[in-house]
Amino acid sequence: MQLKHTTYTLLVSGIALIAGACNKFVDINTDPNNPTTAQLSLLLPSTEVSMAANMYELNSGTSTFMQHMVSSGDLSRYQQQGTSFDDPWDGFYSQTLNDLESIIASGTAQQEWGYVSIAKIEKAYLVSLMVDMWGDIPYSEAEKGQETVSPPLDKGVDIYENVLTLIEEALQDAGKVTATTLVPSSADMIYSGLKTSWISLANSLKLKLYNQIRLVDPARSTAAIRGLISNPATLIGGTTNSNTTDYTLRFGAAQNPNNRHPWHRSEYQSSKNFYMCQSFIDLLFNNDDPRLRYFIYRQNASAGLNNSTNSNGYYGRNPGDGTAAPADLNRRSTFGVFPAGGLYDNAPINNIPDTYSYLGNTGATATLKVVATSDGTGAGVIPLLTNAMVKLIRAEAALALNTGDDARQNFADGITAHLNNVSTYGAANGGVALSAATISGFVNKLLTAYDAADAAGKMNMVMTQKYIACYGNGMEAYNDYRRTGLPVLRAPLSPLNAFPLRLYYSQTELSANTSLGENASAMQIAQQTTPVFWDK
Repeated sequence: MQLKHTTYTLLVSGIALIAGACNKFVDINTDPNNPTTAQLSLLLPSTEVSMAANMYELNSGTSTFMQHMVSSGDLSRYQQQGTSFDDPWDGFYSQTLNDLESIIASGTAQQEWGYVSIAKIEKAYLVSLMVDMWGDIPYSEAEKGQETVSPPLDKGVDIYENVLTLIEEALQDAGKVTATTLVPSSADMIYSGLKTSWISLANSLKLKLYNQIRLVDPARSTAAIRGLISNPATLIGGTTNSNTTDYTLRFGAAQNPNNRHPWHRSEYQSSKNFYMCQSFIDLLFNNDDPRLRYFIYRQNASAGLNNSTNSNGYYGRNPGDGTAAPADLNRRSTFGVFPAGGLYDNAPINNIPDTYSYLGNTGATATLKVVATSDGTGAGVIPLLTNAMVKLIRAEAALALNTGDDARQNFADGITAHLNNVSTYGAANGGVALSAATISGFVNKLLTAYDAADAAGKMNMVMTQKYIACYGNGMEAYNDYRRTGLPVLRAPLSPLNAFPLRLYYSQTELSANTSLGENASAMQIAQQTTPVFWDK
């Protein structure tokens, strides 16, 4: 199993067609006789495309750490290399952030405040994510071209302050736009330019960041979160628990050029690179969770762990398993309809306990198959910041900081939102919808357990549901785990290192950036055991 994806560059060019723009357009000028600025309407969607494309290794690697899946045997055993995450690091700087800086500079000069606002929000999200992943990163002197070719590292805590300021600036810029859209719908692949949606993302990002730093400055986090939840209509999900303003990167269904979700492209073929993680499969199966049929597709009805032949088809791989993969490409479980756009598993499961109510065989009439490129749509998603996540963040903050919010209601709303999201997406992509009775019944079952739990048990339930709601976004699950230690992960079978508290830097950066000094190798090794500033 290899984390490197040799067709990465095809993903960039493929999904760019969704927006009708890619990085090759950034040199197009508004006046061919005066080549000064790129067209903002082409440049903005190209940043959304490049962020999605460059997130592949990052999402797969952190999903491996967090036992959602296994993209690499070494990463499953906590062993990083300088090449493990070099593509996202290099791509974020050379493509996404570079283009965002161009939008902010050109948009400000042209007083195109809608473009400036969106670019600042996107930059705030991406930069804060990079701090969460790597800790200290080049920031204040980065993206200056030949002016600073070896930018030094800025402290993550200082960058967070700048990011929070950047969000406030973005909100002020949005306020300068009197229209309901910040930019034309064709220039924005995420929200079609809708002003209220971008504002809800900006406020929800603030909520996430203040919750992220709650261990560092609980008083500040409490005050900020209380202010944000006092006007819930301005957050993702609003007052109706709607998923329509989720911040989600969407892939397409085309195959030539291929713009499908990279997990679909990797696994829906004869050769495969990944395993599903057995601990995640077991978590869902053992808790009668109906999302299992959407998340995981079985290729064989009786395959089991270690390529056994007398199980129920849920054949994954235990975390930290260092043994060689057997000849099992046609038997191992793979990605289902959500979030990768694969197949919905509607085949009978042969050993479901009689006590189960939600992961049942009623209506399960399909026959399993070995997946192929033509199966599923591939029009998958990366859920970056969703209504379900926002509700569960509010539940966590209510329990940890006494924000005055209703932890129980947010817990229920978060689960409901995620079930609805998975159900709606699944039904639109070849699956079936969950019934209203299944959704309410499953939520009520969890609420009964929540009511019976003590304070620690309630927090564990909130973070476990957040962990499940983050499936498809390993980065957010990785953040939550380092901050809370929840949910408790299965011990790796044969770890090669301690659980990584930061990601390794790109080896290209360490080799080329002279400002890092002669201790670059030692600094790299320290990444494994050095907490990010908010991880106390």
